[in-house]
Amino acid sequence: MSDSIKFSSLDLQPTLLGNLIDIGYQEMTLVQAETLPQMISGSDVLARAKTGSGKTAAFGLGLLNKLDATSFRTQALVLCPTRELADQVAKEIRRLARGILNVKILTLCGGVPLRPQLASLQHSPHIIVGTPGRVLKHLAKETVKVKDLETLVLDEADRMLDMGFHDDIKSIIAQLPKKRQNLLFS
Repeated sequence: MSDSIKFSSLDLQPTLLGNLIDIGYQEMTLVQAETLPQMISGSDVLARAKTGSGKTAAFGLGLLNKLDATSFRTQALVLCPTRELADQVAKEIRRLARGILNVKILTLCGGVPLRPQLASLQHSPHIIVGTPGRVLKHLAKETVKVKDLETLVLDEADRMLDMGFHDDIKSIIAQLPKKRQNLLFS
């Protein structure tokens, strides 16, 4: 891609575009330029790119652009292979969402107490970022409500499979609405 493509060329919400300028994002990376238009149009996306290529910003912007912040229901689920990656992804999505009022992004990972997560789930988050095992545990307890889920992101999908999460991911997907956007990044 020889010519740079600006975020302003996309049909993004004005608050997102304003925040992108504030945080210094003006031109898209290759993975963003190739996937964001598809995500915005509602298509499923399968993308593979190197670490540091802007994948998280790509799917984060795709999620946030269609998010209805006035509707307190879980609209997106991002699955990550590790707690560290889930924390990093949630932090980046929060940074991208700064211009949107009242967006609730919750991280659900193992290795931390369940009780604070249960309390946070009392008021449905808009976006859940988590590891398959902990998300599955919450689904089993019926503390995560996914009936209104619009988007599923598998971040580092190949790594999750390598780590043995195949059955957990299948179990999670079986509980999600059939009609949803699927975004697979690796």
